[in-house]
Order: sequence, then C-alpha cells, then structure tokens
Amino acid sequence: MTFESFCRGNSQLHRADARIKLVATLALTLVIALCQSFYTAAAGLGLGLGLILLARLPLGMIFRRLLVVNGFIGFLWLTLPLTYPGAAAFSLGPLHVSRAGLLLAGLITLKTNAIILIFISLLATSSVAELGHAMARLHLPAKLCLLLLFSYRYIFVINQEYQRLVRAARLRGFKPGTNLHTYRSYAHLFGMTLVKSWNRAERVHQAMLLRGFSGRFYTLDERRLERRDLMLLGLLSLAAAGLIIMEILKRIS
Repeated sequence: MTFESFCRGNSQLHRADARIKLVATLALTLVIALCQSFYTAAAGLGLGLGLILLARLPLGMIFRRLLVVNGFIGFLWLTLPLTYPGAAAFSLGPLHVSRAGLLLAGLITLKTNAIILIFISLLATSSVAELGHAMARLHLPAKLCLLLLFSYRYIFVINQEYQRLVRAARLRGFKPGTNLHTYRSYAHLFGMTLVKSWNRAERVHQAMLLRGFSGRFYTLDERRLERRDLMLLGLLSLAAAGLIIMEILKRIS
C-alpha cells in the first residue's frame, strides 16, 4: 500500500501551511462542484492544471491516477446519453443519444478532473499527519481528526493481517474461482480480518490509556502562518471568487 506519494517536495505548495490548503481546497471544490457552466468547469480544470505545475508534481503519476478516475466516468458516457431525457443528438439504430445527456456527461467529466487535480495539488502535497493536526487547529471535531490519524496509522497493520490470512489460505491449497466455496472463503476472510482488527484496536486503546492518552495528539511542529501562506490564501480566494463571478455572469447571460 502506497500513500503520500506527492508530499515530498520543495515547491511553494509543499511549503505552505496545511490549514491554508484545507480552507482553499474546500472553497474551490465547492464552487466547482456546484457550477452548471462549462466555462466555469473548464476554468476550474485549468486552475487545477496550473496548481499541479506549481507544485512540480510528476505528470506521469498524475496521469495514471486520472486514468483510474476517468475509467469510472466512462460508464457515465455509456449510460447518460442513452437514458437522459431530451432531444436526440443522433441515433444508433434503435438507440437515441440524448444531447442533454452528452452535455451532462461532459460537464461531470470536467468537474471531476478539476476537483481531483485540486485535491492532489493542495492536499496530497501535505502528509496525513500534517492534515490531521491542521484540522485540529481549525477546530474541527476532535473525533474526526483522531479518526483520520488513527485510520492512516493502522490501515497498514490491518493490511498486514489481511495478507497473512491470504497466505495462510494459499498454503492450504485455496484457489479462488467463481463458485460458492470461493465466496464463502472470502466472506470468512473478511470476517476474520474484521475480528483481528477489533482485537488489535482494543489492545492499542489499552496501551494508549496506560501511557496517559487523553484524546489529543501533540506535535512539535507548531507552525505559525507566514506572509507567503496568507498570500497563497488570498490568491486562491481570488480564484474561487473569479469562478463564482464567471458562473453568475454565465447564468445571467
């Protein structure tokens, strides 16, 4: 399992405070997700590409991740034009391809790719620990912050337990197939993973209580907002405001 592939770097976005990036990501993604104009969505996509270049992230890795996302969007292109009501753009035999469905699929594609690029450029350039502590400094619910930090810390442990069970099954001659025995075996496998995860969580909780855990993680990196962080927040806020103005003007016209 590979996480934090983009958090190591020396760009302006890597050095920025995680609190700024969280606030900016929330504002930009809300504007892009709620927009109904192709121009606004395309501008958001351009902004995402610009942030990727500013972060100096490897384009090959970005492209592979976009391929995975757009693989799911491909199903929308296969279903929306055929099921969405509206005038037909053209026909394929008995099938009528809706023009409104094509436009909606295109809009969703632009918005999805724009949001993914913004998430990668702003959030993936910080470590999960930095994001968790930034959420706490922004006074988000403490349980939400702890859930993020604990999930990241122990997802690797759960994966090790799962891989151990898979190896044990293979050593006993298990070969997956499309039959009831395979489905039953995988159900037992996931169930045992859940049970082992629960037992590990109980032991971890007891160990942390013995060490005086009071419901809060402390960090030695108590960063203060610098001028460059405020400038970045201002620029991204102007970008979000520009997208809002563009959307309003397009709706008026």
